[in-house]
Amino acid sequence: MAAAGAACGGDAPRAPCAFSPGGRRSLALCGPDGRLRVWDTPSSRLQHEYVPSAHLSAACTCLAWAPPGGRQPPSKEGPQRKKRKSEAAEAGEQFDLLAIGTAVGSILLYSTVKGELQSKLDGGHDNRINCVRWHQDNGCLYSCSEDKHIVEWNTQTCKVKCKWKGDNSSVSCLCISPDGKMLLSAGRTIKLWDLETKEVYRNFTGHATAVSALLFTTVRPPNESQPFDGITGLYFLSGAARDRLLSVWQIRSDRKDKNAVMSFTVTDEPIFVDLTMSESKEEPVKLAVVCRDGQLHLFEHILNGYCKKPLTSNCTIQIATSGKDSDATPKPVPILAAAFCSDKQSLLLVYGNTLQPIIERVSLNTTESHMCLIRDVQKTMALHTEMSVTKVKTPVLNKEAKVLVPGIPGHSATIKSQSSGMQKMESKRKPGDKEDSIEDRLGAMDIDTVKIKTKGGLPQTDSFAVLLVQGLESNDPNILNKVLQTRKDALIKNTITKIPVHAVIPLLHEITKRLQGHPYSASQMVRWLKSVFTIHASYLSTLPDLVPQLGMLYQLMESRVKTLQKLSRLHGKLYLIITQVAALEKIQDATDINQTAKLVYEEESSEDGSEDEMIADKDSDENWDEDEEKGEQSDEEKGEQSDEQEMAAEKEINGESDLDPENESEEE
Repeated sequence: MAAAGAACGGDAPRAPCAFSPGGRRSLALCGPDGRLRVWDTPSSRLQHEYVPSAHLSAACTCLAWAPPGGRQPPSKEGPQRKKRKSEAAEAGEQFDLLAIGTAVGSILLYSTVKGELQSKLDGGHDNRINCVRWHQDNGCLYSCSEDKHIVEWNTQTCKVKCKWKGDNSSVSCLCISPDGKMLLSAGRTIKLWDLETKEVYRNFTGHATAVSALLFTTVRPPNESQPFDGITGLYFLSGAARDRLLSVWQIRSDRKDKNAVMSFTVTDEPIFVDLTMSESKEEPVKLAVVCRDGQLHLFEHILNGYCKKPLTSNCTIQIATSGKDSDATPKPVPILAAAFCSDKQSLLLVYGNTLQPIIERVSLNTTESHMCLIRDVQKTMALHTEMSVTKVKTPVLNKEAKVLVPGIPGHSATIKSQSSGMQKMESKRKPGDKEDSIEDRLGAMDIDTVKIKTKGGLPQTDSFAVLLVQGLESNDPNILNKVLQTRKDALIKNTITKIPVHAVIPLLHEITKRLQGHPYSASQMVRWLKSVFTIHASYLSTLPDLVPQLGMLYQLMESRVKTLQKLSRLHGKLYLIITQVAALEKIQDATDINQTAKLVYEEESSEDGSEDEMIADKDSDENWDEDEEKGEQSDEEKGEQSDEQEMAAEKEINGESDLDPENESEEE
């Protein structure tokens, strides 16, 4: 038996969809226009179309089919009459009830058999509903919201049965265990609740972003020897927004392994997950994951404990056009959802667009690692459109009506009426008349253009705010691209000033979505973001739920600013390295320096041989000084000799000449 698991809740801008339980005979899909459509999967035909009364202000955020016979309609009469056999059989096979979560906190119960709204659940939440899940046995409905709470509803009385706080932040996803005793909730962490006591039984690490999918993957076999405590041996799967890893967790009684035991890697964020549950240890789990890039990944693995390396897909499925008819190149066709059939050997693929999807059954062939299915989407959609009866009337346009088109102020937009005018002129020409020359036609076109310009042309400057609001409400990418690609600050400021207040938050969400794209578009969106915050700061400060609404934008800006410091350091280091390399290249490229003087300066003189005379004069001066020094020395020596002679004569007179040589030496 396959277990359906659409990615629910979170902040992912996608169309909520869910397959009916059992044989997957119905697909409920809520498009961007707020309409709920139920398609018959075998024939791909539209069965029901429901437009909620508040579909523009309270968009659908999540869907869930009631289990077969799990919910009885509320009793409007006092004494219950005895049911007929046909009514009892119809009630036993009832799985037509759809629970629709809205953005304002209310839950709608829609009956596809009656084709009408059956009841409305109010008073439990005061904020966006992220996920709704039915209990498979007692018919209760569980819901979680951005207001941090989990609510258990009694669907017969349409009242709150129990309400408790699920996390410190918004609770994004729910899942009920196969035995109906446990409830998984995901906020900042993943918690396992006991449904009887409403107490936390286990805590798991969780993901860095909002969890968008929770699914149990195994059913504990009853033939194990140890007593069953309700949780031993259970595995569950979780996927998160902007996360390319699907984690698998094991619930054990010994309170170990709070981290994921294994993970599956995909190419992009998962938007729809479906799997076949494993009822024994030897039976592998088959997993189908539809990613945001439109690819489908198939996994097949036996859950047997811890696995360190992330597991890659066994097979990848893509759908593309043939490219033979109108376009020369094949174009990819996005896959919206996929579900295993009851035989577990084939898949139901939903691809195309959300307003007119194509549902096809494909047999699995996991021997090939990559499959590309060639489908002609235009012919298939045209066939479905011809089969369905539509009541569409083309409106009659008035000639004097002004058409609002985006354009730069002062420039006229492309005018299509010229070609139509030429066609009228050609159609009015009779067979006998002479055909106009090309010069005459060009002249006529110039005259028409001048006439149209003198009338004032099409309104462009004042229509930017109107176009922006229209593009936000209809989610038209062409209008939004033409308006948001404006680079003039004055025009941006004028447009932001004229938009109504209720369009500020949708504009911020659109800017946030575009900030995640190419860096060029991000730099362009910063201009709009600055103008919105400067002009509408007073309105934004009055919103009570501004923090959760702008949380994604804040995280995006914070993550980009964090890398700025590291990038600046890297830029400085690279600049130093580049300058050093350039300097070394200059030194290596330089030639050897010539040591010879390029210019010699000589002082001019009147007589030749002046240098020789200066050298001679210098030598004579030096010799003269030396002679004077020698003369002074000879005079002194002569004086000393005369003194010594006089002392010797005195000694001889005094008779001191016969002194001992020792005494003489001492005296000396």
